[in-house]
Amino acid sequence: MTTNTVSRKVAWLRVVTLAIAAFIFNTTEFVPVGLLSDIAESFGMETAQVGIMLTIYAWVVALMSLPFMLLTSQMERRKLLIGLFIVFIASHVLSFLAWNFTTLIISRIGIAFAHAVFWSITASLAIRLAPAGKRAQALSLIATGTALAMVLGIPIGRIVGQYFGWRTTFFAIGTGALITLLCLIKLLPKLPSEHSGSLKSLPVLFRRPALMSIYLLTVVVVTAHYTAYSYIEPFVQNVAGLSGNFATVLLLILGGSGILGSLLFGRLGNLHASTLISGAIGLLFVCLLLLVPAARNENHLALLSVFWGVAIMIIGLGMQVKVLALAPDATDVAMSLFSGIFNIGIGAGALVGSQVSTHLSMAAIGYVGAVPALAALLWAVLIFRRWPVSLEEQPHS
Repeated sequence: MTTNTVSRKVAWLRVVTLAIAAFIFNTTEFVPVGLLSDIAESFGMETAQVGIMLTIYAWVVALMSLPFMLLTSQMERRKLLIGLFIVFIASHVLSFLAWNFTTLIISRIGIAFAHAVFWSITASLAIRLAPAGKRAQALSLIATGTALAMVLGIPIGRIVGQYFGWRTTFFAIGTGALITLLCLIKLLPKLPSEHSGSLKSLPVLFRRPALMSIYLLTVVVVTAHYTAYSYIEPFVQNVAGLSGNFATVLLLILGGSGILGSLLFGRLGNLHASTLISGAIGLLFVCLLLLVPAARNENHLALLSVFWGVAIMIIGLGMQVKVLALAPDATDVAMSLFSGIFNIGIGAGALVGSQVSTHLSMAAIGYVGAVPALAALLWAVLIFRRWPVSLEEQPHS
C-alpha cells in the first residue's frame, strides 16, 4: 500500500538522521585525540596535560548518564532531542572561542552532558522509529554512524585542525549539528516518553542477574579494548617504528572494518547474537595477543586491524541488543546505565594503557589488554549458556 511505502521511507529517513547525529556525537568525543598537540601548543601546555580532557569527557558521561536520564525520563523525546542539540551546539561555539584551557574543559563538559542523555535515548528511539521488523537493521545504522565517526570524522577533524586550526574543527562539528537539528525538527513526530523507566526501575533492573552480567561483561571488555586502542598511534610509531601517516591509515582501517562488523551484525544479529558476541570477544583477545608480533610488518598490522575493527563493533552492537532485550520495560534507564558503564570502560582502559606505557613499556599494552579480554571471553561463554536471549524476544510495539 502507498501509505505504508511512504511511512517506511519516512521511517528510514528518521533513522538515518539519528545515525548522522550519532556520527556527530561520536566524532566530537574522539576528535581531540588527533588535535591534542595543536591544543597543547596553543595554550603553551604539555600534550600529556591536555590529554586529561579525554578522561574528563568519558567520566562525566559515565557519571551523568543515569541522573540526567532520570531527570528527563518523562520529557517528550522530540523536545528533549532539540534541547540536547542546542546545548551541544552552544558548547561547540564555546570550544571555538575558548580563551584558555579551563574554558575549553567547561565547553567539553557541556558537550559531555548532551552526550550522556543522547546515548541513553538513541538506541530505543531508533527501534521505535524503525519500520516493522527492522529493529536490528536500525541499530546497525546507528552503529554505522558511530563507525563512520572513527573512519571519517576523526581523520577529517584532524586534517581540518592541521590546516585551519583546532578551533575550526569544533566550529565545523557545531555547524554539522545545527544542520542535523533542523532535519530532526522537520522529520520527527511527537514522541511521548515510553518505557523510559524511573528511579523505581533501578531495583527492578538490579534484580535481573542476566542484565547485571551483561553490564559487567561490557566494562571488562571495553577496558580490554581501550587499554591498547587509546595508545595505538604512539604504539605504531614508537614500537612498530612506522610513520605517523601509517598510524592514521591504521585508524581508518580499524574504523572501516567496524562497518563490516555492523553489516555482519545487521544480517545475523537477530538469531545469533550470543554466538557473534562470544566469537568477537575471542577475536579481540587474539588480536591483542598478536599486536606485538604483528608490529614487525605493516601488512600484518593492517590485517590484524581489520579483525580488531570487526570484533569491537560486533561487541558494542551485541551488548546494546542484549540490554534492550533484557529491559524492554525500562529501555532508557537501562541504556543510560549501559552508556555510563561503557564510558567507565573507556576511561579505565585509557588509564591502564597510560600506566602500562609509563611503568612497563608501550609494547606491553596488547598483552595487558588481553588479560581482561580473556576474562570477558570466559564470562561471556558462561552467561550466554545460562541466559540465551535475542532482540526479537522483545514484545513488538
